[in-house]
Amino acid sequence: MADDQHLPSDASTPYESVDEHEIKKNITEADELKQEGNESFRASRWNEALVSYRTALSRLPKRKPQPPSPDNSQDDTSDHGGARSASSGEVPTREEGPEPASIPSELEAECAKARAVLNANIGACLVKLSDYSGAVESCTQSLLDDPHYIKALQRRAASNEHLDTWSSLTQAQEDYKSLLELLPLTSPQVAQTKRCLQLLEPRQQAAQKKEMAEMTGKLKNLGNSILGNFGLSTDNFKFEPNGQGGYSMNFAR
Repeated sequence: MADDQHLPSDASTPYESVDEHEIKKNITEADELKQEGNESFRASRWNEALVSYRTALSRLPKRKPQPPSPDNSQDDTSDHGGARSASSGEVPTREEGPEPASIPSELEAECAKARAVLNANIGACLVKLSDYSGAVESCTQSLLDDPHYIKALQRRAASNEHLDTWSSLTQAQEDYKSLLELLPLTSPQVAQTKRCLQLLEPRQQAAQKKEMAEMTGKLKNLGNSILGNFGLSTDNFKFEPNGQGGYSMNFAR
């Protein structure tokens, strides 16, 4: 069952116009909807659970935007294991509601916690629905509110493994490493996480080699399509190590 407690909303009311009492009311409504989602999740009704979690999320204010960093700007889930965003279900695509504004820090922390749990629960539903890219996105949203959320990290790592690309497997490696830093040394999940990390390394290397070969092949085909106009091909150009850590190019007919 997914039992996370973080809820953003789809409401269009500006945050500035939402008073503290109304926000608390929305948090309560979101929690009730989350409980409905948990019941549906326990009954294996993934789409119904997804709708409940997303609707609950839409009751909450948006996450406050982070100030842009010099390098880049960044924006970016259930007790039973957090869920991620699902791809099915008649629910608003926008998963956070009123615009952020001044709000008591304790209340903002409560909203952040609720959003994190709900996004993780949405991710859990998406995993059940085999929407792994959606699950990754939902868990990423969860981790923006709670970077140390174990279940969101676990679900994102597992979902990235299913995507099985060089970049996704690399992200899974990073998440497993983060988990090893966060999990208590006595946790039985430590050994399992280390095992996942160990098994992941050869897969990541194989995916890298495969994608690099595919990219090289495409570049070669592109080069041949151009050089062919001059009666040449990429085979006429040989690259040899120059003994200084680089390569020299030689032309051969």
